[in-house]
Amino acid sequence: MGAMTSELNWAGTYTYTAERIERPTSIEAVQELVSGAERVRGIGTRHSFNDVADGPGVLVDVTAIPPDLEIAPDRRTVTLGAGTRYGDVAPALDAAGLALHNMGSLPHISVGGATATGTHGSGTRLGSLSSAVAGLEFVGGDGTLHRIVRGDPEHAGAVLHLGLLGVVTRITLDVEPTYRMRQDAYGAIPWTAFLGSVREVFAAGTSVCCFTNWDGTVREVLVKTRIPDGADDVAVPEAIVGAHRLPPLPGDDHRTARDGTPGPWWDRLPHFTVGTVPSVGSEIQSEHFVPLDRAAEALDAVHALGDRIRPHLHVAELRTTAPDDLWLSPGQGSATLCIAFTWRRHVDEVAALLPDIEAALVPFEARPHWGKMSSLGSDAIAALYPRLPAFRSLVARMDPERRFASAFGERVLGV
Repeated sequence: MGAMTSELNWAGTYTYTAERIERPTSIEAVQELVSGAERVRGIGTRHSFNDVADGPGVLVDVTAIPPDLEIAPDRRTVTLGAGTRYGDVAPALDAAGLALHNMGSLPHISVGGATATGTHGSGTRLGSLSSAVAGLEFVGGDGTLHRIVRGDPEHAGAVLHLGLLGVVTRITLDVEPTYRMRQDAYGAIPWTAFLGSVREVFAAGTSVCCFTNWDGTVREVLVKTRIPDGADDVAVPEAIVGAHRLPPLPGDDHRTARDGTPGPWWDRLPHFTVGTVPSVGSEIQSEHFVPLDRAAEALDAVHALGDRIRPHLHVAELRTTAPDDLWLSPGQGSATLCIAFTWRRHVDEVAALLPDIEAALVPFEARPHWGKMSSLGSDAIAALYPRLPAFRSLVARMDPERRFASAFGERVLGV
């Protein structure tokens, strides 16, 4: 039996309310737990900043189930344990001559949790991590294993499932031949120049990330560029919208190399190295997705709140994603600008600011990240997701006894 939960999320800012957390080491043990629990939820590396993974009853932590990496004979997909961290699977894939299309800024998040919540890296032509999911295996409410694969009618609805369909135990991801990348840092861009060249900035590399404190500048731009197969390196611009490439920075064990040296994809796409515990810690995060075509207007609307935002902010990061057709994807239907805030642990102040930020973004139909803080309720969310009724029907069919129901699902999705 697991202990009563007083356990926290990764950042130490959310306390789980479930009765207990269990950490099975096999899929059979997950089946037994689900069969014996009235209410149950799956959980991964606990990187969400809200109650999306929480629920009454039992939380099943799947991170102790072995990865059991299985590469398909055609080498186009790989199947692995859902609790596996990207930082563990990525080097193993590379050693086999394979690669993922993208990674998030943190390599320490679980594949199952990241794909269930629409987590992403950056790249105007790169889909979110969820877009690579070719299949899901999960334990349903009756304790039996179910599988949904690309091509099934439910696939586009099941990928971003938010834990409401069952406990996911194994995931199949698209892979491709391995490749190398370089990462270069560029200096500050004045705000007005950035707004006038948003698409140009984000087209400067394969994956581009911009950082700001809403103080009249984009203070740094990270450009991650894929090196063509067979080439030793690839040329990158010396300047982007007037911002020059920065000289190599002193060594940093936490951050991936930003000095333009070629390296493996898994050590350039994330911001942080796979062998360290990264980021600020003790933080709060929120994030909103707006159509890339309206990026400049949306950014200016947030910038107008800069004086109120800055005292409570570590940093804001701007990224992009390609469109997809997943029912609950924040990137559904159009290329997207992702506006992410890493807040100081100013709980009350951030809670007061969020409704005003979200009000400023209403004209742009901004969708919040499922695993981060938001004040939006079910009516606002329903207006943003035309396939939400279909998802509700899918949940009702696959979990008629509501064994996997959660307060988050009821409050935010009306499920």
